[in-house]
Amino acid sequence: MSPILLAVAFIAILFIVVIAGRPEEFTVARAASICAPPEKIFPRVNDLRQWDAWSPWAKLDPNAKNSISGADAGAGATMAWDGNRKVGAGKMTITESQPGARIRLRIDFQKPMQATHTAEFTFRPEGDSTVVTWSMAGKNNFTGKCFGLFVDCEKMIGDQFERGLARLKSVTEK
Repeated sequence: MSPILLAVAFIAILFIVVIAGRPEEFTVARAASICAPPEKIFPRVNDLRQWDAWSPWAKLDPNAKNSISGADAGAGATMAWDGNRKVGAGKMTITESQPGARIRLRIDFQKPMQATHTAEFTFRPEGDSTVVTWSMAGKNNFTGKCFGLFVDCEKMIGDQFERGLARLKSVTEK
C-alpha cells in the first residue's frame, strides 16, 4: 500500500472518530425582555399567521411559500414552508400551548438537511416586562455532527433567534 493511500486512510479514520465523538444532542437558547405582559406577546407566537411580522426567516426569503393548516392557533396549528437555500423547507407544528406561559413546537426540516427538533417559547413576567426565551433542542446525527465541525451552529441559530426576539419586541412594543 502506498504511503499516500495510507495517509489518506488514516486521515479519514481520524475524521470519523472526531465526528463520532461530538455531542449527541444540542440546545440553543436566547432571551429578551419585552415591555408588555405575557398575554400581549403570547398570541404573536401562538398564531403562526403572525410570524411573518417578526420571524427572522421571513426576512431571509420574502418569496418563500408558506402554508398554514390545522388549528387557527395553539396546539395543532401547522406551518409548512419552502424557500431559498437560506430557509430551506420543512414543517412546524405547535404541540403544546399554555396561554401566557409556554409554546412548544415540533420542527421537521426537509431541506437542506432532514432533521426533527423541538423549539420552545417561554414567557416569564418580570415587573412591567416579560422575559421571552426561545430555545431549540435536538439530536445530532452524523451529518449534523460533521456540519458542526465547520459551522458554528449555536451562533448561527442563536443569531437568528436574537433577530427574531428583537423584531418580536419591536412589533409588540409599538
